[in-house]
Amino acid sequence: MLRQRQGNCVMRITKEKLRWLYETMYRIRRFEETMLEQTFRGNAMGVTHPSDGQEAVPTGICAHLTEKDWIGSTHRGHGHCIAKGLDTKAMMAEIMGRYTGQCKGKGGSMHIADFSKGMLGANAIVGASVPLAVGAALTSKYRGMEDESVGVAFFGDGATSQGVVHESMNLAAIWDLPVIFACENNQYAEATPAWYAVSTEDIAARADSYGIPGVQVDGMNVFAVYEAAGEAVARARAGEGPTLLELKTYRYHGHFHADDPKKYRKPDEEEEYLERDCLKHFEGLVTQQGAMTEEELQGIRDEIEQEMQDAVDFALNSPMPPIDELYSDVYVDYSNPLAGLR
Repeated sequence: MLRQRQGNCVMRITKEKLRWLYETMYRIRRFEETMLEQTFRGNAMGVTHPSDGQEAVPTGICAHLTEKDWIGSTHRGHGHCIAKGLDTKAMMAEIMGRYTGQCKGKGGSMHIADFSKGMLGANAIVGASVPLAVGAALTSKYRGMEDESVGVAFFGDGATSQGVVHESMNLAAIWDLPVIFACENNQYAEATPAWYAVSTEDIAARADSYGIPGVQVDGMNVFAVYEAAGEAVARARAGEGPTLLELKTYRYHGHFHADDPKKYRKPDEEEEYLERDCLKHFEGLVTQQGAMTEEELQGIRDEIEQEMQDAVDFALNSPMPPIDELYSDVYVDYSNPLAGLR
């Protein structure tokens, strides 16, 4: 049955967690904006796909996760990485192709990963994160849920028609796997609107086909995401199986850094979502209810502004990979297939 979550849980969240939510959302926003600035200056290696506007989704979900939990990401994965605890200096260096980068400069924007944080990697293949997260969940169940770890698959509305997504959901439902399917419905698959390409008005309603809960969430409201994700993660840890979350959100920039969304989006549509901005919503709600002050919020913003400058300086002053690294990290050592995994 399709359910909806609007989010009214501000006063039930600790001050420490509220600060983390805002820090994480603002860090993602400024990382994406800074990355775009550096990309247009020619400092990034390859294409970059920004996620500014969607910050509430990875933040609200990863607020319930630990390093023992696993996430699978998308080509638009910087927000997922940051919400899962990856270092912004190493990420910026990776995007610039530097040897100090998260993956030694070899992965770039679309392939950032860190198994030590439970980050299975961003992925340029549409829908490919879903079976990875299901596999992580299967591992957890096979081990008897000894560490209660869960898998989270992030994917977009454009991936919902991929066969592997349906196969993964079906398998997870059959085996009651501890996995959350997090569909970031930002309304467009590149330039194709969801209303045109998706057969149902509510993607969350597809959960009925697998006999699992489907929850539609205001993805511009971090409290709504936090509430729905908390229920889904609790169900998974308790052995009650998967949940499909449809998080209705919006990306402010184009599909990638050089894409002009004005060619396929209506101006009033953009204005509506800018007015519903997740950061503005958070700031207004917590100050109105006395949970945080504007001075505290400004302090967080100032800290992160410095963090972004430090990340850029670190990346620009880092070396490119040495030539003798060309053939390392390319082939799997099948004599020790678990090398590097915890």
